[in-house]
Amino acid sequence: MEHKRTYTTEGSREDLQDADPQSSNESVASSDSPRLSRSSSFHSSPSWLSDVVEDLDFTPLDKLTMFDVLGNLALPQRLEKINRSLNLKKHREKVKAEYAKQKERVIKRTDKELDKLKANYTKGLDELIVRWNDTAAVSAREKISFVVGVSNVFITGFLAGGYPDWMHVWYSLQLIYFMPLRYYTYHKRGYHYFLADLCYFVNVLLFLSIWVFPNSRRLFISTYCLSYGNNAWAIAMWRNSLVFHSLDKVTSLFIHIMPPLVLHCLVHQLDPAYQAVRFPAISRVRGVEQYGLGDMILYATIPYATWQISYHFLITVRRAAQIKAGRPTSFTWLRRSYAKTWIGKFVLMLPEGLQELAFMVIQYCYALLTMSPCTFWFYSRGTSTVFITCLGLWSVYNGATYYIDVFGKRFQKELEELKKEVAKWQNTPDGKAPAAPGGTATEDIPAEKLGSAIMTTAEIVYVAPKREDGGEIRERHTTTTTTAPII
Repeated sequence: MEHKRTYTTEGSREDLQDADPQSSNESVASSDSPRLSRSSSFHSSPSWLSDVVEDLDFTPLDKLTMFDVLGNLALPQRLEKINRSLNLKKHREKVKAEYAKQKERVIKRTDKELDKLKANYTKGLDELIVRWNDTAAVSAREKISFVVGVSNVFITGFLAGGYPDWMHVWYSLQLIYFMPLRYYTYHKRGYHYFLADLCYFVNVLLFLSIWVFPNSRRLFISTYCLSYGNNAWAIAMWRNSLVFHSLDKVTSLFIHIMPPLVLHCLVHQLDPAYQAVRFPAISRVRGVEQYGLGDMILYATIPYATWQISYHFLITVRRAAQIKAGRPTSFTWLRRSYAKTWIGKFVLMLPEGLQELAFMVIQYCYALLTMSPCTFWFYSRGTSTVFITCLGLWSVYNGATYYIDVFGKRFQKELEELKKEVAKWQNTPDGKAPAAPGGTATEDIPAEKLGSAIMTTAEIVYVAPKREDGGEIRERHTTTTTTAPII
């Protein structure tokens, strides 16, 4: 008799026994039998499969419920979940191994970068020490210039007040001393085109008027007007300053302030008898001929025009290639310095071919404007004294501005550049973006070379691919780097 296998619940087993006693007996017999396999081919399966099946915990048939059937239907999902867990564990181990490898690589790289940083900082510090030593060597020359500058002020004041008849001699000696130095230094720096400016031309005229043509009234009037005009007012325009330690600035101030000071002594402070013998042109112009403003400007225009035309053809035209290549002149300097002013904007608005002509016209108008009060300076000792005093005070103010503002800001700027250089070494020792963030500290930089060290904290974050539940594996590593100080 063929029996069918049926799976029933315990609640319906009694009904089955009442309906069929023989089936009931078979059911009872089945309860004493060993565990049944869910697979009908259990005994025909290979040995390895039977071992696996024996290890599995199967529920007996007489205790099977509907929930077991449903649980068996979800078995593939459970196996897939277990597989994902195993894969995630392997991936996590792989991530940790990769992170350890990356960490070791970053540590090696940051160690090298820190060594380069220390080397660069030491090199920069050595260069700073070398510059400081060079400055100390240069300071000896500046000390000499300071002593000479202060002595020059005392000697000039002493001669102007007590011995004005020696002022032209003192001026001539200084001119012979300063001019060769100025030519040498300017030619060495590529500034020798400035030596063709009007201020040097005025000093040449004064030297000729004193020692070669003392009887020439027109030469004297031209020299006087140009000295009290363009040359004196250039102290304000060119910002000449009384900076004793700078030979260059002392020379520039000498070129602009000494001609009107010497002429003031020759015109207003000499004894009339000595003036008539030694400088007859001055005596005749003051006491006999009485030149007016028109005559003075006319006589001053002739040498001015001679200089301007010569300058244009000898410098602007013949040296155009050198100027275009970057050799500075007074025109290029003024155009750059006054580019933001209304007059500079006006000149720059013109075509390039007309800018030089506009500059010459403006310069001549400026010369006429500065020469217009020359009659007051020439015939009035008091106004001339006030004017010379104002020139001296202006140069002192420019010197104070240089010492406090320019010199102090220059030192501060050097410190800021050093700070930026140190910060650049800190962030990118090779001048390139680092391959990985952060760094490690291997050893402290010597305290005798560093002031206070900067401690920077960096955080390395490795973000792995997202998990199935939407989260992500995130590992953090915080390192501290000791870098160069801000001096």
